[in-house]
Amino acid sequence: MVTIQSVERGSLAEKAGVCAGDILISVNGNDIADVLDYRFYLIDRTLSLLLHRGPDLLTVEIRKGEYDDIGLEFETYLMDKKQTCRNKCIFCFIDQLPRGMRETLYFKDDDSRLSFLMGNYITLTNMTDADIDRISKMHMSPINISVHTTNPELRCKMLHNRFAGDSLRHLRRLADAGITINAQIVLCKGVNDGEELERSLTDLATLGEAIGSVAVVPAGLTKYRDGLYPLSPFTKEEAAEVIEVINRHGEASLQTRGERLFFAADEFYLQAELPLPSPDYYEGYPQLDNGVGMITCMDEEFSSAMEYLAEDYDTSVVRSFSIATGRAAYDFISKITNTLCEACPGLSGRVYQIENRFFGPEITVAGLICGCDLYDQLKDKPLGERLYISSTMLRDGGDLFLDDVSLEELSKKLGVPIIPVEPDGDAFVRALLCD
Repeated sequence: MVTIQSVERGSLAEKAGVCAGDILISVNGNDIADVLDYRFYLIDRTLSLLLHRGPDLLTVEIRKGEYDDIGLEFETYLMDKKQTCRNKCIFCFIDQLPRGMRETLYFKDDDSRLSFLMGNYITLTNMTDADIDRISKMHMSPINISVHTTNPELRCKMLHNRFAGDSLRHLRRLADAGITINAQIVLCKGVNDGEELERSLTDLATLGEAIGSVAVVPAGLTKYRDGLYPLSPFTKEEAAEVIEVINRHGEASLQTRGERLFFAADEFYLQAELPLPSPDYYEGYPQLDNGVGMITCMDEEFSSAMEYLAEDYDTSVVRSFSIATGRAAYDFISKITNTLCEACPGLSGRVYQIENRFFGPEITVAGLICGCDLYDQLKDKPLGERLYISSTMLRDGGDLFLDDVSLEELSKKLGVPIIPVEPDGDAFVRALLCD
């Protein structure tokens, strides 16, 4: 049962007599607990809504097109509270945050509904057999799962949850139901690498066609790890070994299935000082949000934009600018900036590498750079007419850095407009050449 917060004016629901404050009990006899139930049963062309209004129960009939919305609004997007994470993973980034940050940053979600709707990763540890049955019935596919290891005992240790090993059985149930699984392995040095990584990749391959892709990413380690499980970063040589293991399993998958499936995050290649693979290697970039192939993808987009530069843009633009990025992307951003400036002589730009002093030097990605580090490291630097940053540094609203410094505040302090740019090669060219 969920309470209807408002009814869109002129909608099918309003015309049928549904009112704000009504409690929606069921649709066509199916109980409604959250957004998944609602959206799944809303597809029918003929709807019978059972409502609770005050002391009365009433039924409302609605006829609609298959994909038409009926105009109901609820208090939250999920029509329910987010499911919180019950684990205390040894690598959890949230546990490595300093005190005093905004409250929303400390919330840990582990919600299968967000996996389907938003692409979030879940651990399966708070899911029941009934939850798996519902996913199967609704064919909620793909589902993104944080596996980390297929060794049940080790998974219990890594997630600090005695149910973490048993929940691995849900992988097979989802596979048997035809649900596509995108898996993630956060790799911790000396814990789930080496032979354990070999085991995990081998086990995941046995799920066959159900496996859509597997990303292996290094654990992010901040300087706030006092009292936490001791972890250290991978060395250059160790990162190269990780890549070798992943690529060996990827090649085997290519031979047996015709798809690579297993991918290492860009960070491993950068740490190993190895060249990043070509676009074809990434098979459409299925794990882009995990930082797998992000640089290659952006480079491909940039190269495509450069082919039509004179046709699509005013290359006579005269502008001085600066770009701030993290250590991981610095060399790449410098390369494409120089390429663009050579093609457009009126452009004059500087790229600044920002050290992450807020979280610590092991954090090298642009998306975790805070406003305070940008200010401290750029305040005495020539910035030109505008400063470009990656939009990933800002929260979804596009207005705040992780340390609660606002974009407007930082712009005033630095005395220059700050332009967030999507991590996209074409967006990069467009931002530098257009007003």
